[in-house]
Amino acid sequence: MNKKLIALLLALVLVLGLAACGGTTSNEGQSDSEQNSDDASQSYTVGVCQLVQHPALDAATEGFKAALEEKLGSAVTVEIQNAAGDSPTCSTICNTFVSNGYDLIMANATASVQAAASATADIPILGTSVTDYATALDIDNWTGTVGNNISGTSDLAPLDQQAAMIQELFPDAKTVGLLYCSGEPNSAYQAEVITGYLEDAGYTVKVFTFSDSNDVAAVTTSACAESDVIYIPTDNTAASCTEAINNVAIVEKVPIVAGEEGICKGCGVVTLSIDYYDLGYATGEMAYEILVNGADPATMPIEFAPEATKKYNASICETLGITPPEGYVAIEES
Repeated sequence: MNKKLIALLLALVLVLGLAACGGTTSNEGQSDSEQNSDDASQSYTVGVCQLVQHPALDAATEGFKAALEEKLGSAVTVEIQNAAGDSPTCSTICNTFVSNGYDLIMANATASVQAAASATADIPILGTSVTDYATALDIDNWTGTVGNNISGTSDLAPLDQQAAMIQELFPDAKTVGLLYCSGEPNSAYQAEVITGYLEDAGYTVKVFTFSDSNDVAAVTTSACAESDVIYIPTDNTAASCTEAINNVAIVEKVPIVAGEEGICKGCGVVTLSIDYYDLGYATGEMAYEILVNGADPATMPIEFAPEATKKYNASICETLGITPPEGYVAIEES
């Protein structure tokens, strides 16, 4: 073989070797978005179990769905099921998600989280619109994480600040009535905590609970008769019955301070409100971390809304002759 042919063959071998090296796949030098695009190439199915149709819970679901679709596009399918306020239906929905092998369950409201927790210990669960996970899941020695396949976000606005609002607007009141559904453990938790703040401020606190929507009007009537001001925590049953509550309270001229904006819009005068869409969006971001980046719910702390805003219901305040101090924002009327 002559020397020119040997040199040509060696050159060819060298070129092929370099081409092979150049074709080796590596994540080095890729941006985070490029790597996420690679990781998100598979498809995901996420089930949403929402306890009841209500503006706050609806907004949380919308925010959750928006976050996932913005990050994953067509790679994610989000199936939303509403239990119409029935806890056993939450169980049916969650069990269906499990039997269908969904990749993640988002449980919107306390009863939904409880149902999801009973349905699976393996599929990741994220809650939202849950006030206190320790109460909802019966956890002692709470450390900020659930410690199993569950994490999520909390809709708890600072209760000390809500008590301070009552004192700010109604310093001459003597008795504050706490009105909520006895079947909602997170409402009982809020009532217990805010009672301490109110009693420290010198108020007498009386508790009035209804078992379901059928006795809301009667219990509200009793609460109005014995209270100067009524406080309603973030309570799903109350949220679905604001018209019935307002029909009593407005006639009796008893102001209501609400734990969230949806209730305040229906029957309250003021609230310390969080943005439920933002809360749901943050939950969606957590879901992305679990699905795409392999985050472990057991080590993910429960997240809270970054800020709360003082808001007032202009029409009810006007009817009751209440002028909110500076710093309160009017709730948009539909």
